[in-house]
Amino acid sequence: MAYDVLLGVERGGFSSDLLARDTVALDSRDAGLAEEIVLGVLRWRGAIDWMIAKLSGRPVAKLDREVVTALRMGVYQLRWLDRVPPHAAINESVELIKRARKRSAAGFANAVLRKVTRDPVEWPDDATRLSCPAWLLDRWIAAYGKDMAWRIAEASLQRPERFVRIGPDEPVPEGLEPTDVAGAYVGPAPAGNRVQDISSQTIVPLLDLQPGQGFLDLCSAPGNKTAQALETPLRAVASDSSLTRLQQVRRVGIPLVTLDATRPLPFGGAFDRILVDAPCSGTGTLVRNPEIKWKLEPRDLVELQRKQVAILRNALGVLAPGGRLVYSTCSLEAEENEAVPALAGVGKVRGTRQRIPGRDRGDGFFAAMITLGDA
Repeated sequence: MAYDVLLGVERGGFSSDLLARDTVALDSRDAGLAEEIVLGVLRWRGAIDWMIAKLSGRPVAKLDREVVTALRMGVYQLRWLDRVPPHAAINESVELIKRARKRSAAGFANAVLRKVTRDPVEWPDDATRLSCPAWLLDRWIAAYGKDMAWRIAEASLQRPERFVRIGPDEPVPEGLEPTDVAGAYVGPAPAGNRVQDISSQTIVPLLDLQPGQGFLDLCSAPGNKTAQALETPLRAVASDSSLTRLQQVRRVGIPLVTLDATRPLPFGGAFDRILVDAPCSGTGTLVRNPEIKWKLEPRDLVELQRKQVAILRNALGVLAPGGRLVYSTCSLEAEENEAVPALAGVGKVRGTRQRIPGRDRGDGFFAAMITLGDA
């Protein structure tokens, strides 16, 4: 299962979507192991690929995708997992290669994996040691300094804590521990409770929601922040560009609108509060979405910024006088954060907040509180 998911990621899919779809029929232990292998391989892919190249004498780019995927899985299990016997990790990886009809590579893979040890490694550079693309690590060093950049990269290699949202009128299940964010608890998620990162839970309070206000969640899927906002009785509308993703928001029980927010919005009235949790690179969420760092390219930030500026301008066009808009991303990149309100050229930024992995618990998030004019 892990092998198929990793191949799906190589073809452009996202690990979280593929794991949710493909592991649904597995028991919890097997599903957990599949998730551990998939996310572990993706987190450590840079370091793993360097090891494969060093041990095999061949650049990873010259190897077939099916062979590389099986090798990555084997290396990860041999070096980073304790409970998988080495012979099992090697044999399963070789069998996956045979299943993919790459039998000629089976002996090669077996020989490479038998050289893998847990001995200390002299990495060629910091980017390889931290399993982070060099261009991205350099950006973080320029923006945050070397020490903080290393802490961000190291945080993305850890297994994340699991945070749960508990509303003000909901009982707190046993086994959950409170955090310094109201309503955010850490621990195993009981059935029926919302899993929501602690940093994500800090965004909605910045709206200062009051009962009866008109509220627009412009980029609402999958709906966690929408549900959190509705802990206050509101006249709310949720929208998103993807009909498929918007279906996940149905559980909150408010009107849903599918729209392209980069175009003028189809609302006749104005909203007292608007949340623009904009589509972004997601570099603050690498601990849970590690494939992002291998898919993202610098030019992607330019296109994302263009969309974010257009969305923010259109959102401000339906904000009521005296209202408040919160613009947020789960990105660590300035082009997607501070630069966007400045480029949108409408509204006044009343303050910003940022959470950084390695410094703060949970994902990286940015938020700007914006009003119209002097409101």
